[in-house]
Amino acid sequence: MTMKTFCGRANPTTGALDWVEESEEYDYHQEIARSCYADMLHDKDRNEKYYQGIRAAVSRVKARGERVVVLDIGTGTGLLSMMAVTAGADYCYAIEVFKPMAQAATSITERNGFSDKIKIINKHSTEVTVGPDGDMQERANILVTELFDTELIGEGALPSYEHAHTHLVKAGCEAVPHRATVYSQLVESDMLWKWSQMQPIEVDGNKLLPSSAVVECAGAPSVCDIQLSQVPPESFTPLGPICTMFSVDFSKPVSSAAQSYTAQFKAQTSGRAQVVLSWWDIDMDPDGNIVCTMAPSWTYSEPQTYPWRDHWMQSVYFLPAEKNVSEGEELSLIVSHDDYSLWYNLTNSEQNVVKEAQFRPSCSCQAHLVWTRPRFGELNDKQRTESYVNALRSILKPDSVCLSVSDGSLLPIFAHLIGSKKVFSLENSGMAKQVIEQVLHTNSLKHGVQLLGIRPEQLSLADLEGNQISVLMGEPYFSTSLLPWHSLFFWYCRTAVAQLLLPNAAILPRAATLYITAVEFQDLWRIRVPCGTCEGFDVSPMDEMIQKSLDFRESWEAEPHPLWEYPCRALTKPRPVMTFDFTQCVPEQPINSDGTVPFTGRGRCHGVVLWMEYQLTEDITVSMGLTKPVNEEGACVWNPHRKQGVFFFRSVRETSGNGREGLSYNLTFEPHTGDIKMDFSVTEP
Repeated sequence: MTMKTFCGRANPTTGALDWVEESEEYDYHQEIARSCYADMLHDKDRNEKYYQGIRAAVSRVKARGERVVVLDIGTGTGLLSMMAVTAGADYCYAIEVFKPMAQAATSITERNGFSDKIKIINKHSTEVTVGPDGDMQERANILVTELFDTELIGEGALPSYEHAHTHLVKAGCEAVPHRATVYSQLVESDMLWKWSQMQPIEVDGNKLLPSSAVVECAGAPSVCDIQLSQVPPESFTPLGPICTMFSVDFSKPVSSAAQSYTAQFKAQTSGRAQVVLSWWDIDMDPDGNIVCTMAPSWTYSEPQTYPWRDHWMQSVYFLPAEKNVSEGEELSLIVSHDDYSLWYNLTNSEQNVVKEAQFRPSCSCQAHLVWTRPRFGELNDKQRTESYVNALRSILKPDSVCLSVSDGSLLPIFAHLIGSKKVFSLENSGMAKQVIEQVLHTNSLKHGVQLLGIRPEQLSLADLEGNQISVLMGEPYFSTSLLPWHSLFFWYCRTAVAQLLLPNAAILPRAATLYITAVEFQDLWRIRVPCGTCEGFDVSPMDEMIQKSLDFRESWEAEPHPLWEYPCRALTKPRPVMTFDFTQCVPEQPINSDGTVPFTGRGRCHGVVLWMEYQLTEDITVSMGLTKPVNEEGACVWNPHRKQGVFFFRSVRETSGNGREGLSYNLTFEPHTGDIKMDFSVTEP
C-alpha cells in the first residue's frame, strides 16, 4: 500500500500555500517522467561508441587469457552490461542506485535473456562489497561507467572511480571509457557576459549603474550548461585557441582531490577576456581511435554531422572579473576542480597561478543568488527596458503613487527616475530587497523607492503612508514561476490589493494573452519519444515505465523549455487562445477556450508551444515567446530570457500543410488553483 502524505507547496500562480495530498510515488513519477533516459537511448553516437569500446576491451582481456568480469557503475537501463555480455563477457555486475531504474534494468536484462550473466545491484557503488558473501564474488577486470554530466565530474564521477579502483576492480583493469579530456576556449562575448554582470541602464537621460558589490563579485559558482551549438559564432570572439586543459585516465587509480591545470598561449587578438567555453570528449579505447565528443557543431567542418544530445551539453564559465588583453600577450588559463565542479581563472604571468586556483568562487553580492543567468540577460536587454520605460512614461504623472509587484525588479527605480511622486515596491525575499537596496544606494536614490518586505494580502494603507495607489505595475516576473502562466500571480496580487487602488488606477501590464502554435522540433522530440529497441536490445520496459509515470498524472501536462536552445518550425500560425484582464480582479468562474487552428506547414507535429504576451499599454506589448513574426518556412525566434511551455504529443502526427488538418484545443483556466488544464489533438478533415 502506498503512503499518502500532505505536502505544503507554495502555489506558483496563486501564491497560496496549498496542502496537497500526494502519495510518496509523486516525486518518483515526476523524476521518471522528466528524466533524460529516452534521450540517452536515442543518442546513437554515444551508444555505438560505447559498444565499440566494450567489444575492444573484452577482446583485450580475452587475449590475456583471463575470464572477463565487468563492473558497470550507473547502469541505468542495463544497456552497457548487455553489450558486454553480447561481446563475450563472462559475468557483469551492474550497479544502479535509483531504485525504479534498478527495477527497470532487471526487467530489461530478463526480457533480453541475460539474467544469468548480469547481476543488478541496487546500491551506491561506494557501498558495494566484494567477497564470498559480498555483492560481487570477485573484483572486476573491466570497468564500464557512464557517470558523466555536462561538466564531466558534476555527478560525482571522481569519487566513484576513486572508490572503485581501491575496492572493486583489479589493478591493470581495462576501462570504458579509457580517458576523458576537457577542452576550453577563452572568448569575449557581450551576449554571454550579460548573463553574469549587470550593465549600466539608460533611463530618461539617467544612467543607472550596477553596485560595486555586483561588479566586484566573482559570480555564482555553478556551471552554466547550454546547447552551445545554438550560440552563433558571431556572438563571441575567440581570444585564444581551443586548449586541452587536462585528461583523466580511468584505467588507473583516480584521485578526487582538488587540482589545478594551466594552459598557456598568446592572445590571438585584443579584447576583453570574459567567458570560457568548455566541453569534453571521451576515448573509448587506449589508442584514442573511438572518440565520443561534446564539441559544439560550429567546430565541425560539416555541422550537419553533429550528433545532437541533451543529457550532455557544453559549459559556459564566467571569469571572476573581465580582463583587458592585448594581441600577442602571454596568457595562462587556469582550470581548478574539487570533487564535483570546475572553475576558471586567467593570469598574464606565472607568479600568482597557484594562489588564485585554490578558492572556488562564490557570490558575495547576493545578486547572483537572486537573479538567475537568464534573468541577468533579461535585465540587461535594452529593447525590453525601452518598452517598459516608454509604457511607464505614457501613464505616470508627477503626482502618481506607484506600487510595484515583481521579484528583484528594477521597474520601481525606472518609475522614480521618470518622475513619479511616490514609489513603493513589494519585495517578498529579504535577499532580493538587499540587492535592490544596493542599486538604489549606488545611484544615490536611497529615498526614491520604499521597499516593503510584505506579502500583497498584508499590505495596508498605513504601509503606503495613507496614499491610495494610482499605478500598479509589474513586469511580471516571479522567481517561483516555472511555466508561462505562473506569472499570473501578478493578477492574484492585483486582486489582493484591490481595496487600496484608486477607482481609475492604471494597471501595467493591463492584460496578458496566452498564445499557442503547433511545432516540429529539429531534435527536442528525442527526449520524449519511446525507444523500442536500442543497438539491437529491447528496451521497451523503460518506455513502459516512463509511460506509466506520465499516466500517473491524471492530465497530460506542459513542461518548461528554453526554446532558443532547441530549434523548431511552426506548423500553424500563432493563435491567441486566452486573455487575462488585469484591470479586473481574478474571476470566480473558470475561463474556457476551445477551437481549431489550421495547419499551414507541412511536417511532423511533435507538440504545441505555449507562451504569454503582456499588453503593457494600448500600443506596447512584450512577448515571452515568439519575438519575431514566423516566416514562410516556419522559422521561430524565441525570447532567450524565458522558458516557454511545451506540450508533447504521445505520437508524432504528419501534417500536409494544405489547411485540411487542424490543431484542436481545449483550455480551461481554474482560478482557484491558478492552473490551466489543456487538451490538444490533430483533427483530420
